[in-house]
Amino acid sequence: MSSTTNIIHDCDEVFNYWEPLHYLLYKSGFQTWEYSSQFALRSYLYIIFHKLIASPASWWFGEEKVRVFYAVRIFLGLISTATDAALVVALSRKYGKRLASYALAMLCLTSGCFFASTSFLPSSFSMYAMSLSSALFLFEKPAMAVAIAATGVILGWPFSILAFLPITIYSLVKRFKEAFLSGLISSLALLVLSLVFDYYYYGKWTSSVLNLLVYNVLGGGESHLYGTEGPLYYLKNGFNNFNFCFLLALLFLVVLPVARKKYQPDLLVVISPIYIWIGFMSLQSHKEERFLYPIYPLICVAASAVIESFPDFFRDKHDPRNPSVLVKVAKFLRPVILGLILCVSHSRTFSLIHGYSAPLEIYKHFEHHDDVGTGSVVCVGSEWHRFPSSFFIPDYVAQVQWIDDGFRGLLPFPFNSTLGGTSAAPPYFNNKNKASDGQYLQDLEKCTFLVELQLQRPVLSRGSDLSKWEVVAALPYLDREMSPPLHRSFFIPHLWLQKNVFGLYKLLKRIPK
Repeated sequence: MSSTTNIIHDCDEVFNYWEPLHYLLYKSGFQTWEYSSQFALRSYLYIIFHKLIASPASWWFGEEKVRVFYAVRIFLGLISTATDAALVVALSRKYGKRLASYALAMLCLTSGCFFASTSFLPSSFSMYAMSLSSALFLFEKPAMAVAIAATGVILGWPFSILAFLPITIYSLVKRFKEAFLSGLISSLALLVLSLVFDYYYYGKWTSSVLNLLVYNVLGGGESHLYGTEGPLYYLKNGFNNFNFCFLLALLFLVVLPVARKKYQPDLLVVISPIYIWIGFMSLQSHKEERFLYPIYPLICVAASAVIESFPDFFRDKHDPRNPSVLVKVAKFLRPVILGLILCVSHSRTFSLIHGYSAPLEIYKHFEHHDDVGTGSVVCVGSEWHRFPSSFFIPDYVAQVQWIDDGFRGLLPFPFNSTLGGTSAAPPYFNNKNKASDGQYLQDLEKCTFLVELQLQRPVLSRGSDLSKWEVVAALPYLDREMSPPLHRSFFIPHLWLQKNVFGLYKLLKRIPK
């Protein structure tokens, strides 16, 4: 379900992962400054891993690039399914079917897991590795757990190393030789492989993993240029995506003294990255929702352990087998709390899918307008950050061009084959997020199509001139600024449509003179 209905939550997913993949498949796509060989911050090994599915899919589906997009998403969903299934089986064998069943329900249906599971992002890959590494650790396979952790860090997201530290350290304590050799061999193999692919695509010997770490840690990377948030950002975000599941997960340490015989030390080791990761990431000024993805499965596991332990708070220490009224009430509350979590999760998922899916759906309409002929130009203004990728642009469209709507940051440019394609270091890129000359189309008469979001604002949009443009597709899009936080975040029957304000996401075609 997530593969086919998930929206794109972050423009980084499009421009840093979908677009390079599209370029490797079709020799067209947008390039960001991180992919300039001057900076080389992104790993091509990660892209190639997904190309293993995308290449045969592109051959099978031919010109239907949208199907290739969804084929890759289904691949991501299958990886997530396999790794989460391993974690559920491990929990069942070690802690019982009840805890495992609660975890299964939340891994499937909480909004955070639903959205992160099919996002084409390194942090999602680290999330898969976290599920599998935790499962192997609980299966008493520390060497394999460390190897998977290394894969999640090097092939996925290098900064997630902090989240994998508890399992890695405890595995080394348990079986030092096997775990150390497994981690070392896996790390060296992946680093060499990454180095080889980076050399092939960047055209020089460089390590994207090392470059990323140097830029952000030693080099004082200016991530604050891309937005900052307050210290409570992740707590608010955690509640939005996991509701009461998130609150229960944070209470795991409170439950531990009561249920430590059941959960110490292994489950504590598995769950501890929640506290380490949220604490560390909250101290960083630049915050994004996807940065929490690696610990999403652990939130579900921690909440499941807390729910499963409800009766333990009320058992008689001297006669634990004699159930009191309070124990019976606590047992009754377990499915009630789980049901509440899943209902609120569905409310959140429904609201996001139905409120913000218009960009993906609007771009699918291009396939119905090939009558304009080849060489068409699609123009996008302030909605550049919701561009769903070149997979939604048919072959008859020659270019996607940005038009100036006041944004003064650096925008992606098409990969330039003349300058060397992936090995190019174009002069128009910089790492200061400063707009570059030439990133905007100056002659708007060249636009064949226009994509824009029309909101209830006093400013007239370009597409409002009906003498030049005709609307060929329009879908409602939730106006975040004008809608109440509660009603835009969660679907409440009847009130969702009444209380929220909607704009129109439009695809317009130029009227021939």
